[in-house]
Amino acid sequence: MNARIGDLLHVHGRNVGNPDQLGEIVEIRGEAGGPPYVVRFPDGRETLVFPGPDCVIEPRETVGHAGR
Repeated sequence: MNARIGDLLHVHGRNVGNPDQLGEIVEIRGEAGGPPYVVRFPDGRETLVFPGPDCVIEPRETVGHAGR
């Protein structure tokens, strides 16, 4: 998993009723774009995230351009 600052981290809800979360990667602490990442969520909180199998990186330039 590799990311760049500005990419979005999409965390899929693991249980029924748990919504997905989407946050912006604001800092990369791993080597060569690898985790862990500091992620800012829409409510303003920032947290260090070690992404698991329920996470995907959405490159910033493709977000909002589905169907092209």
